[in-house]
Amino acid sequence: MTRKPMAALLTVSDLDSSRSSLAELQANDAVGDIAAAHAPDVEVPPGCTSIVVNRMWSSDSVRSIVAWLETTGAEHLLWVFAGPTAIDVKRLRCCAVDAGAVLTYSDYIDVDHDNQSPHPLIDYRPGSLRDDFDFGGVVVLRADTLGSVQRADDLSFGGWYDLRLRLSEAGRFLHIPEPLYALPTLDARKSGEKVFDYVDPRKRDYQIEMEQVATSHLRRIDAWLPPPTGKPVDDDRLYVTAASVIIPVKNRQKTVGEAVRSALAQETEFQFNVIVVDNHSEDGTTEVLAAMAAEDLRLVHLVPRRRDLGIGGCWQHAIESEQCGRYAVQLDSDDAYNGTNVLARIVAELDKGCAMVIGSYSTVSFDLEPLPPGLVDHREWSDDNGHNNALRIAGLGAPRAFHVPTLRQIGFPNVSYGEDYAVALRMCRDYRLGRIYDSLYWCRRWQGNSDSALPLATSNRYHLYKDRLRTIELWARQRQNRS
Repeated sequence: MTRKPMAALLTVSDLDSSRSSLAELQANDAVGDIAAAHAPDVEVPPGCTSIVVNRMWSSDSVRSIVAWLETTGAEHLLWVFAGPTAIDVKRLRCCAVDAGAVLTYSDYIDVDHDNQSPHPLIDYRPGSLRDDFDFGGVVVLRADTLGSVQRADDLSFGGWYDLRLRLSEAGRFLHIPEPLYALPTLDARKSGEKVFDYVDPRKRDYQIEMEQVATSHLRRIDAWLPPPTGKPVDDDRLYVTAASVIIPVKNRQKTVGEAVRSALAQETEFQFNVIVVDNHSEDGTTEVLAAMAAEDLRLVHLVPRRRDLGIGGCWQHAIESEQCGRYAVQLDSDDAYNGTNVLARIVAELDKGCAMVIGSYSTVSFDLEPLPPGLVDHREWSDDNGHNNALRIAGLGAPRAFHVPTLRQIGFPNVSYGEDYAVALRMCRDYRLGRIYDSLYWCRRWQGNSDSALPLATSNRYHLYKDRLRTIELWARQRQNRS
């Protein structure tokens, strides 16, 4: 009997969600053997091979799937997640073959009840090593590569993550920017509700394992670094204060006053000021700040000449100003320090020789009422490996504080998303980062947040930007190791 060029695998969470996908695959001339990976208590649809897995994404499940694939003799595996329909198998396979890709994925149509809309994905690049990279609901894997790469053992959650990182080492990933199937909406939450998923304390074991997988990948590609030992850069410049609280702001008339008051209320044994970079506000923010600055000379109200500045550009404007202190400490314009000793605690950590210090915060409503997840302390950080794990996670936490002479050597990108992540990645390559795990400020989660409900195009652009930052940092660390 002639072998079909493709074998198909369904990940089955319930019988109903897989019926349509299975019927389409059985009717497709290019698809031969079909298997269903499922938990022991899930019924398998008729007409496909049963692969029982206790954990869907474990190393054991991946091992069982690859072993089954090898019995089929297929050239490619069509791995189907979450019940997609109208899969253009021919186009997927044609592109995968032409490109010689080890992994191929495509855009799709998002089906939300009676509404359908395009769901574009983003290109995979070397820095796309976060464990939540979105491949959609269908991937095509090259069977010979899948069978030849080594795989980690004893992973409860990271079998698929480990596999796709190893595949990325073996060949190219291809993103087809065409909608080649339809997929029911899987996660209808707004972006502001998803943003803290990766710091959920209930997933601590998951995060530890993912860090191990990512760190092993960095070692294999020569991008792993030992703990940094660089000393902060110093200069002969005279600083008017020991520290400056930096608050970039645009159109936050409702909250900026509270933020500034919480900063001015800090009790310290050193001199400090508060620098607010007012990015041409139009809602009354400017007037609020001007009145406050007239009453307290510690408040420095800066309005840049340039009108093209993002948040990073505003930060750069502040740290280059003559009023900036030796240390610069972050505070967002809709947040507030939750005590009067915050600045003193942060400066004490910086005085220990850190180039950067990152604290923790508590999520609250506009009226400062507690909201999930509560304390966000980024316990995944470790002095030994945090600088490597930083290439996997979405952010390092807040509030952030910097040794200004060192920070000036690096500078902020002039963007309004990921500017802090860019600086933190660069800092932790060479310098030790200090951590404070107690809550230092109230982080308001409300409709005014810049990430509260991002359109898909914006979310994709933000993810792509951070992946590019990681790629640059990855290459820099490889060059450092090979020099």
